[in-house]
Amino acid sequence: MFTRGCFYKSKQAYQTLRMGNFTSAAPGLSSSACTQLVQEVVSSNCVVIFSKTTCPYCKMAKNVFKEIGAAYKVVELDQHNDGGRLQETLAQMTGARTVPRVFINGQCIGGGTDTKQLHQQGKLLPLIEQCRPCCLSTSPEGSGNAQYQHNQS
Repeated sequence: MFTRGCFYKSKQAYQTLRMGNFTSAAPGLSSSACTQLVQEVVSSNCVVIFSKTTCPYCKMAKNVFKEIGAAYKVVELDQHNDGGRLQETLAQMTGARTVPRVFINGQCIGGGTDTKQLHQQGKLLPLIEQCRPCCLSTSPEGSGNAQYQHNQS
């Protein structure tokens, strides 16, 4: 789910995300509106997981970020009015239709297995640490806020 406080460039994207929840402003978003929405969400957040609530690989990806204390933004496609269209948009953008689709700092890193593998190889945390300053937060919890800050000792 989305939290309040994000900035959206288009009125349609704002209407789609009003009150911090996904609600469709119209019967359905067009293909270009879905693309714009995905791009805005991904560019506004350090870590984004496009997920489905019942998917074990999605849970795997979320657990990795919780384990390392990284906050993330989750878009539950099976609870979104335009989830199917968004999933098709993600397939066109990333080359894979499966969920989760995990983005860090604007780049798709793959799915749940890819996320877990990057973590096991010690490559995930450095990707998160490269996030833009606008995406950093003092909260180290995997709360879904899509903001992260690593405390270096």
